Amino acid sequence: MSQPRNLFQSNPPQTKAANIQQLTKQVQYWQMLTKIIQPLLPQPEQWQVVCYQHGVLIITGENQAMISQLGYLQKHYVAQLSQKDELRDLQKIQVRLRTKSIQKRPVNKVQPISAETQQMLQSAAQFVNDPKLSQALRNLASVIK
Repeated sequence: MSQPRNLFQSNPPQTKAANIQQLTKQVQYWQMLTKIIQPLLPQPEQWQVVCYQHGVLIITGENQAMISQLGYLQKHYVAQLSQKDELRDLQKIQVRLRTKSIQKRPVNKVQPISAETQQMLQSAAQFVNDPKLSQALRNLASVIK
């Protein structure tokens, strides 16, 4: 009788490497499918294949109008795409809305304040009756150096 296998045990290094290789191959395959489908689907949109298995192609797009158009004309696109060898068993297309990538603005660096300004903030903190405002002024004087 064999020992029960602990499913929560970490995978041996060979298995991890094999899993990474498998995932890499799968992503490369989806990228290749993306290049195939891109010119055949409604434009202008940057379609992206996120999964293809069991005859179901799951893609994403950023434009809700293009996604709706693809949904209404799904039978037409399934017929068109299934003529490609890589998609010959295609039966259904599922489309998901992909959020647009937002570019982060560069963070403006705060200019250090002079010792004189720090002293003025500390003095102002002593004269303010509101404890929260007083503490905020002290914090401001100590943080910006």
